[in-house]
Amino acid sequence: MVTTENGLTPIQTGTDVVETVSRELDQYITFTIGDEEYGVDIMAVREIKAWTETTHLPNTPEFMRGVLNLRGLIVPIFDLRCRFGMGLTEATKMHVVIIVKVEERLVGILVDTVSDIITISQNQLQQVPKMDRNIDDEYLSGLVTVEGRMVALLDVDLLFKPQSIDKGIALGEAAVGDQKR
Repeated sequence: MVTTENGLTPIQTGTDVVETVSRELDQYITFTIGDEEYGVDIMAVREIKAWTETTHLPNTPEFMRGVLNLRGLIVPIFDLRCRFGMGLTEATKMHVVIIVKVEERLVGILVDTVSDIITISQNQLQQVPKMDRNIDDEYLSGLVTVEGRMVALLDVDLLFKPQSIDKGIALGEAAVGDQKR
């Protein structure tokens, strides 16, 4: 298939090029956790905000940092470093929370930095090799090389179990209700 340098594919009828259409391209927000770079589908991202302290909730997994009240919505915040088994993040003002939509819920993921927005075509996506690593295969949708760096693409719908999100929201709403009394 012939493509131009801007990723467009000419459509031909007979010998004439009649129109140009874009191949399927996807965009990802990339971010870092330590020296590793990850990406999430830009269509899942709702907001990016600086780290602020959360309300810690009892009886939640260690990787759930607590909840934030985001304009009236209770949003559970998950520490991705901890979720991947790399220890708890010592969050500072330099850390970032990416608010993503997981199924019909909003979830915040605590990361070190937001890096870039990348645009990739499906043919650039590589399978994840089977090997020992901190992250389970089921959370990765693939790998892509961008400007000499490897980016692991995450599937946020598989990364968080709906029952963990629902439990965090329910506990957060109960905590907010207790604070109003």
